[in-house]
Amino acid sequence: MDPLDFFTPEASLGSLAVAAFLAATLVPLSSEAALFGVLKLHPELAWPAIVVATVGNTCGGLTTYLIGRFIASRKPLAGGDAVRRWGAPALLLAWAPFFGDALCIAAGWLKVNWLGATLFSAAGRLARYWVIAQGALW
Repeated sequence: MDPLDFFTPEASLGSLAVAAFLAATLVPLSSEAALFGVLKLHPELAWPAIVVATVGNTCGGLTTYLIGRFIASRKPLAGGDAVRRWGAPALLLAWAPFFGDALCIAAGWLKVNWLGATLFSAAGRLARYWVIAQGALW
């Protein structure tokens, strides 16, 4: 196997999907850096890379949401005020560092509608990746 095979478009998109998924869980990774790198190597993959990063990161966020659902108890959730007040639209900020994972856990804990959570989360993540792509391709 040639070491340069790791830089093919397919391998780059696969690595991006894994990085984006893991970055949306409690694993400290930067999916933005992965997207930036893929776009620097393969600028022709702008939209496929944005889609792959969005889907991977959204799936990772839904995993965190499910963790919140599974650990939910009858105790009230401390600090879930934004999700309690705004519901699924609060997940437009699920991509944000430091509190994005907490929003996903709180949404699961509070049993926010999963479809709404998915759509709002994906919309916020798509917007973020589009901005990152614009910077990488500029």
